[in-house]
Amino acid sequence: MRRGISVAAVVGALALTMTACGSGGDNGGDGSKAANDPGAVSGTITWWDTSDATNEAPAFKKLVKDFEAKYPKIKVDYVNVPFDQAQQKFKTAASTGKGAPDVLRSDVGWTPGFAQLGYLKDLTGTPALGNTGDFLEGPLKNAAYQGKTYGVPQVTDTLGLLYNKELFQKAGVEKAPANWQEVKEAAAKVKEKTGAEGIGLSPDSYYSLPFLYGENSDMVDAAKKKITIANAASLKGIETAVDLVKSGAAPKPAGTDGYNALKTDFKNGKLSMLIDGPWATKEIFGGDAYKSRDNLGIAPIPAGSTGTAGAPVGGHNLVVYAGSKNFDASYLFTRFMTEAAQQESVSTTVGVLPTRKSAYTQAVLADPVRKSYYEALSKAHPRPPIPQGGDLFTEWLQHYTKILTLKEEPKAGLTATAKAWQSALLKDYGVEE
Repeated sequence: MRRGISVAAVVGALALTMTACGSGGDNGGDGSKAANDPGAVSGTITWWDTSDATNEAPAFKKLVKDFEAKYPKIKVDYVNVPFDQAQQKFKTAASTGKGAPDVLRSDVGWTPGFAQLGYLKDLTGTPALGNTGDFLEGPLKNAAYQGKTYGVPQVTDTLGLLYNKELFQKAGVEKAPANWQEVKEAAAKVKEKTGAEGIGLSPDSYYSLPFLYGENSDMVDAAKKKITIANAASLKGIETAVDLVKSGAAPKPAGTDGYNALKTDFKNGKLSMLIDGPWATKEIFGGDAYKSRDNLGIAPIPAGSTGTAGAPVGGHNLVVYAGSKNFDASYLFTRFMTEAAQQESVSTTVGVLPTRKSAYTQAVLADPVRKSYYEALSKAHPRPPIPQGGDLFTEWLQHYTKILTLKEEPKAGLTATAKAWQSALLKDYGVEE
């Protein structure tokens, strides 16, 4: 899941030093043994799991044990690496050739960048992939770079509109808002009738994407090599977000840490709507307002002025380090962890969304949260398949936070972001105005 990383966390990650983590086995292998005689594959591999250590990791640890039971000649060294540290930690280890894991749980936004740097093994045609036709289109696109597949989609997610059904009922709001104007209207009714606030808008730059997509724009146009964050359509989208704050439909967020405060208010019934992903629902169900799970409504992201509605495709891929000394074992492990049966198991245990179509079984879709987000995926947008994709949010975070807290005008913040990207990350891109 792609959640917000604060500036402090990014700076902290850059200061990390690499920790040693060895791997060993049968001299790398070319994948033929994994394909033709998997039972003969042996050795030790290391897996860096970037899932939440408390809520998600136990389910993945169980799958590791299941894998070792199926392939008793292979030992997996499991390491849980905090998500906000993993990107830089892997870069450090891979660049020095010391301590990189054989397999990494990579955010989809990191995968193209790691591939460009030569840190990842091209998995096209290898036993790691399995049945590619079974993957959802968005997650599979997020695993590719320049026509090659460098990751195997493990979990996916998107954003949705979460709302408090009881507050809506008290305010006379009969259905979930379908566009941002309806959000404003619903927020006003809720405030008048119940005293609760309207919609929570996270200041994390990732959460700005639905406003861009609602105007048929994006951060960049990779095909045309254009930076589009500051064009007229993007400006209109961000002005829509600002209008929600200025109108009182959205409370002004409290800086870069505003996300957690908004989530707390929502789960305790002080906020009637929130833009968030499936990863947030476990915490929300622990709040006073959702002792009855049925009180949580989940709808697709509202549409912009164009009538278009969209949210980003997030999630994680399993990637194989190009310097692994045991490709055969790494391929088998990657395939096993991303097969439909394992995806179904983790989904029903911790609530994450599968990337395989066949994993959306009756048991998975019986949960209304998973069903709602699965339906929302049909309108989700894959991220731009560029190496810098995961880094774009850092600069934009600083300006989007200022914009939402009304400390910077949208046009100035968007223009500054575009210039910073062109200067440091996308030097061969033009800026579309």
